[in-house]
This record gives sequence, C-alpha cells and structure tokens, in this order.
Amino acid sequence: MAKAPKTAYVCSDCGAEYAKWQGQCRACLAWNTISEVRLISAKESKGDRFSGYAGETSGKIQKLSDIDLQEVPRFSSGFNELDRVLGGGVVPGSAILIGGHPGAGKSTLLLQVMCGLAEHLPTLYVTGEESLQQVAMRANRLGLPTDNLKMLSETSVEHICNLADQEKPKLIVIDSIQVMHLSDIQSSPGSVAQVRECASFLTRYAKTRQVAIIMVGHVTKDGTLAGPKVLEHAIDASLLLEGEADSRYRTLRSQKNRFGAVNELGVFAMTEQGLREVKNPSAIFLSRSEEQTSGSSVMVIWEGTRPLLVEIQALVDHSMLANPRRVAVGLEQNRLSLLLAVLHRHGGLQMSDQDVFVNVVGGVKVTETSADLALLLALISSFRNRPLPQDLVVFGEVGLAGEIRPVPSGQERISEAAKHGFKRAIVPHGNMPKKAIKGMSVFTVKKLSDALEIISDF
Repeated sequence: MAKAPKTAYVCSDCGAEYAKWQGQCRACLAWNTISEVRLISAKESKGDRFSGYAGETSGKIQKLSDIDLQEVPRFSSGFNELDRVLGGGVVPGSAILIGGHPGAGKSTLLLQVMCGLAEHLPTLYVTGEESLQQVAMRANRLGLPTDNLKMLSETSVEHICNLADQEKPKLIVIDSIQVMHLSDIQSSPGSVAQVRECASFLTRYAKTRQVAIIMVGHVTKDGTLAGPKVLEHAIDASLLLEGEADSRYRTLRSQKNRFGAVNELGVFAMTEQGLREVKNPSAIFLSRSEEQTSGSSVMVIWEGTRPLLVEIQALVDHSMLANPRRVAVGLEQNRLSLLLAVLHRHGGLQMSDQDVFVNVVGGVKVTETSADLALLLALISSFRNRPLPQDLVVFGEVGLAGEIRPVPSGQERISEAAKHGFKRAIVPHGNMPKKAIKGMSVFTVKKLSDALEIISDF
C-alpha cells in the first residue's frame, strides 16, 4: 500500500512550520496565514523529477575563479521596451513573473510576444483561464500571425511539463499561475500551497531544461502580487504592468531582476492593435500647454538605466480647515511634509494655513529624492503665483539643513533635458557638468536659499 505524502503547515508570512493547522501563527501573530504544504522526501529529491538534463558541473564543488564567465545568451522578445526591463532580452532557463490588475494588458502583451517569436522559435502558450477559442479570437482581432504558435489549454502542471518535453519549446507562457495545480497538493488551485509549489515546480523545470518560462500573476487590491512571498524569492524576475483605467498608457516596471537593473521602466500605449511601444516616454509626460501657469516645474528622474523628464504640479491655496490638507499623488506623503518643514525653516515661507496638493503628471510614481528641489520650486511658484520658465529643468535632493545634495547620473540628466529643448537647469553644485553643454545654461546651487535667489531673477 502506497504511503500518503507527508505534509506540514507553514505560515506564508514568516515561514514558521507547525504539525497541525491553527488559526494564528505564534511566531508573527498573523491570522489565517497557515496552509498545508507537501514535504518532499529525501528519496524523492534524490531521484530528481527532471532527470533528463544534468549539467557537467552538477553536484560538484568548484572554485569561484574556475567558473566559466561567458556571457549569458539572450534572445529578443520582439519588444525593445520589454527587453530593456528584462535587462537586454530573455535568458534561457529563467523564470519570469508578470503581474498586473485585470485589464492591464498582461495576456495581450504576452500573446503579441509569442505570436512574433513563433515565426522563428519554438514556443508554447498555456492558458488556464480562457478557452483556446477566446485566445484565437483575440489574436485575430489584433491581426497577429497565428500559423506557428502552439497552444495548450491545461491547468495540471505535471501534464504541461510532460507535453513540453515532447514539443521542446524555448519559451513557455503560463497564464496564469493562480489557476495551476499539482496533484500531490490537496488544497484547491489559487491557495498558498498550490501557488507556492506550482511556481517551484515550474522554476525547477525551467532550470533543468534551459527553457524560459513566463508566468502571469494576479495582484491584490493594494497592487502587490498575490500569493506567498516565497513566490517572488523563487523566480528570477518580477515585473509589474501598471496603468490607470482611464489611461491608454501602461508602464512595465521590474521589481526584481537577477539579470538586469531593478526599477527599469518600459512604457506602452494600448491601441486597437494591442500594446505598442513608446519610444520617447518623456514626450508623454511633458505634454504641457503653451501658456505659462504657476505651480508647474519639470524634473529629471532616473528610471533603471535611463533618465526620464516628468512634469510636477503643485497647488497651494488658503485653507478653511483647522488642519490644512496635504495631498500627494505620485509622491510620498511623508516626504511632502518633510519638505514643507524645510521650506519654512530655511526658505522663510510658511504654509501651515494653506492646503497643498501635489501631482506628478502621467501617473508616474516617483520614489527617488532627486525630485525634492523641483517640488519645492513648484510649491513656491504656486504660492507666489509666479510661473517658472518653461525651458527650465530642475533636480536635486534637499537635506534637513537646507543643503542641496547631488544625485547620481547628473551629467546624463542634463544632457537628456538639452535634447528636449530645455535651455536652463538648476542642479546641485556637486552635479556641475565637467564641460559646457551646448545651448544649456546650468545654474548650480548649494543651499535652498541659492535656488530661491535664482528663480527670483527669472
């Protein structure tokens, strides 16, 4: 009689193990985070479920200096923006997770990629949420070539891997990981145990067969990837496709990438023919009116490996409330409060009785501190009702003592602004360009008071 597989109960938040299920984890005190997980025996792990591939160095101890440093081969996805986010292309044997809200365009983007690659590369598209007819209708509506792409409608991970061994594709898309299941796990598809084990199974398959696997993942209501945190640790790259419901633009950002830069950004536009690449993202976020308005400034942020010009808007208005409002869209709320305190202490401007609203145009989320100086100048412009010059670009970090600190890649930021026709720039003294930039007047500042003097002369 076959023995039943051994199981344990593991907390998805902290990883603590228990012999039986309980409602609350004693280690992290979280509720309803403990789920059943199948334990792999030593005999099973020794046998290796993927015995068809074994590298020459498998199971051998080597010196770090003896390891071959040849460049990891990559192949293009057909989209330059996607290749940029992945670090230069798709790496064979990598496991990639793409998440996003419903309707963001995850399946559309991957279908376009697979139809294009199928012309010269063996590929397999596995759909577990839609029927094959639904996928075919979408491909025909988008006008994609459908002659060479191989499709499979299946949710059993074991069956998918068995069929993939026969077809030997170079790229597999799993849409989505939340509907996949393993027969060894007793819980239902989409549970913590199923998502965790299915992702681990597919990742091991990708490594042993040198097949690139792209898994589609769902997100929670707060925008984070659904499933256990172990899921993000097991994969090689985690990408998030974002976009507002009323916007035609989508941003693809890398949150984790073992083969490239983190926080790399790719921009797409949703059209009737699917997603199209945006070659010059700065042009989208700089769609300013010709009429000068107060409370607007342009900053240069650094996204992954390239600079990006973004407009920031501020509105300062007298408040009728006892506690004036502080609203920041695209920026950190606490950072806004901190900069308002610095402006009062070292700039002599008090806004404690003013409502302050800040917005980053285009739906971009700015996380780096290089936007500090541009934000303060936009606030001052709105407060005094004096527009800043439209050919002015600003960047720099503001310290608590009112000093302006340099930011990385200052030369590249200034050069990018000059390419878009900007004539003047206010930058930290530490980012002073080594040589003059044609057509660009660069003003360097060391303190916040220096920047206030410069804009008073405009």
